[in-house]
Amino acid sequence: MTTLIALFMSLLLTACSAATMADVKSAPPPDVLLTEEPAQETIRYTVELRVCEDAVQAEDGTPLASYRFRLPVLTACREDGTAITEPETELETQAVTAAAAFNERFDGWAEAEEFQTVAAGAAEDYAWRRTAGYEWSGGYTMELDCTVYQTERMVSVSGLYYSYTGGAHPNTYLMGWNFDLDAGTFFEPELLAEDSAMQEAVAAELVRQARARAAENSLAPEEFFWSDYETIIADWGSYAVSFDETGMRVAFSPYELAAYAAGAQEFQLSYEWLEPWLSAHGRELLGLEAEE
Repeated sequence: MTTLIALFMSLLLTACSAATMADVKSAPPPDVLLTEEPAQETIRYTVELRVCEDAVQAEDGTPLASYRFRLPVLTACREDGTAITEPETELETQAVTAAAAFNERFDGWAEAEEFQTVAAGAAEDYAWRRTAGYEWSGGYTMELDCTVYQTERMVSVSGLYYSYTGGAHPNTYLMGWNFDLDAGTFFEPELLAEDSAMQEAVAAELVRQARARAAENSLAPEEFFWSDYETIIADWGSYAVSFDETGMRVAFSPYELAAYAAGAQEFQLSYEWLEPWLSAHGRELLGLEAEE
């Protein structure tokens, strides 16, 4: 009887031991049970164009001056698209700071800081013309129209500014702004380059395009452009540089590269042409795939 009891207890302990081992083997490791993969925080940026405008008239109702600015506004958003008004994390704070730095560049335009001075000048001009018997031109005007191109890392803005404040003809200025969303700063196009060779390569290509344009007009480059056009082009990064779906645009306002009658001079370089001269950081900013 004692032998049977001992045999039964031995079988029971063996069964319990086997069950325990099976449970341990099938259970996930403790770190899997206790550690949960953190959700990756995502920041998105949206750019909208808002219109700021105003106008003033003389006492008799004659238009004196007006302005209309179409300006970009950058907003940092959470993944669901809601604007971040009260940052909750360090990354959200950085994003809101970056958006504020971008928008600050256009605050002066939004507030139309020069408009009161322009309107006062128009009023004086109008009064003088009435006294002298000259025809009124129709009013002073200022206009800025912006176009925006955006990648995951960059916002590029090209601007066309037009103004007439008396004189023989209106003035036109081409502008460009490029903003690194991660760094929260505006950058010069040279920062996209692998090395200084890009500066010289772009200049050489712009000179080639300029000569071809002059030839199309049956003129020597020194006749179509200013005689020192090559020197001006060599400093291309100081002029209006912007980006779009096709590549990089380098633009010179009237008078900068040629006479007013020749108009603005714009040159385009494709991403395919630019790619060999770009650094890895430059490719990321422009949304180009890095070479394998």
